Amino acid sequence: MTHASEIQPLNPQQLTANLIRCDSVTPVEGGALVLLEKVLTTAGFVCTRADRGQVSNLFARWGDKGHPRTMGFNGHTDVVPVGDAAAWTVDPFGAEERDGFMYGRGATDMKSGVAAFVAAAVDLVHATPPDGALILTITGDEEGDAIDGTTALLDYMEREGEQMSVCLVGEPTCPNEMGEMIKIGRRGSLSAWFTVTGVQGHSAYPHRANNPLNAMVRLMDQLASHELDQGTQHFDASTLAVVTIDTGNPATNVIPAQTRSTVNIRFNDSHTGSGLRNWLRAEADKVATEFGVEITMDVKISGESFITPPGPLSDLVSAAVEAETGRRPELSTTGGTSDARFVKNHCPVVEIGLVGKTMHQVDERVEIAQVHQLKSIYSRILREYFA
Repeated sequence: MTHASEIQPLNPQQLTANLIRCDSVTPVEGGALVLLEKVLTTAGFVCTRADRGQVSNLFARWGDKGHPRTMGFNGHTDVVPVGDAAAWTVDPFGAEERDGFMYGRGATDMKSGVAAFVAAAVDLVHATPPDGALILTITGDEEGDAIDGTTALLDYMEREGEQMSVCLVGEPTCPNEMGEMIKIGRRGSLSAWFTVTGVQGHSAYPHRANNPLNAMVRLMDQLASHELDQGTQHFDASTLAVVTIDTGNPATNVIPAQTRSTVNIRFNDSHTGSGLRNWLRAEADKVATEFGVEITMDVKISGESFITPPGPLSDLVSAAVEAETGRRPELSTTGGTSDARFVKNHCPVVEIGLVGKTMHQVDERVEIAQVHQLKSIYSRILREYFA
């Protein structure tokens, strides 16, 4: 009989390497969730695939269903495309180790974070089984449209009566140094596509045409020049970026009939997506009337802003980070969106992960020592939570 004291700790470095070797570009599963399901099942977790559409998702629970102290973890094993493979100095799915770093797509975002938490969770239930439960929700659709990923897992949990008390998301959260930042919220994100239609004509006779570019330039200038706000208690000021203006007109003697543009807004908790959509529509209508053109608009709200107010969960995470790294982390709401925007509707959520400097880049890599350090942080959080 093997005793708990004889079970070797799970090595997050090796698990990270094994996950990187899974070619899991969204929405391909690539064997990553199969690998995790095997590891977790062997450790006594009850695992269920919560696949939806073309997306693979894994739900895993150790302990009693519905336990009032259930620590959750959310992460993803899908990765963005490699891009130009010839630009890489290593095999993007080879998990090559060099000078203290491990290379590969997903090394930072976020197969190492998944591996670190899985290793911490497996060690905990083997060595000191807690009075409580652990739930892991791992998706294969975070880098894509995120329609059938974490949302599908949360829908499954609602149907089955599964509940996390609190949740950690393992996205990279540190800009430069391990332990310098955790995320207690995220800005909302909205994209808007504008199409301005005028009247085509000869550029030598502009009075016989109605140039849609004049209206588009006016609209983009008014939007980009507008101060949305000056920031709130936990958020920086909201931003609007004009990301493209496209006309596709190669002729110098033709006034085009139509032009298109796209803007992206990252907004704080002083706004809602619907409120910003209404503002954009009103601004477009004013310009359309002024210039006598037609302006259509399509909007996609990727997520609303949210905040987990500083309190017991952020205190727990901050104390663990400080104990393991010597740094008291900043409580931040910066950066893009993450699946925490879905989890926040289920329970309080905080994001804590690695340094993200090379995520999505050519030669993406993670410092191997930091993978072990992240496991230590997660282990301390788990011990203190269930103490």
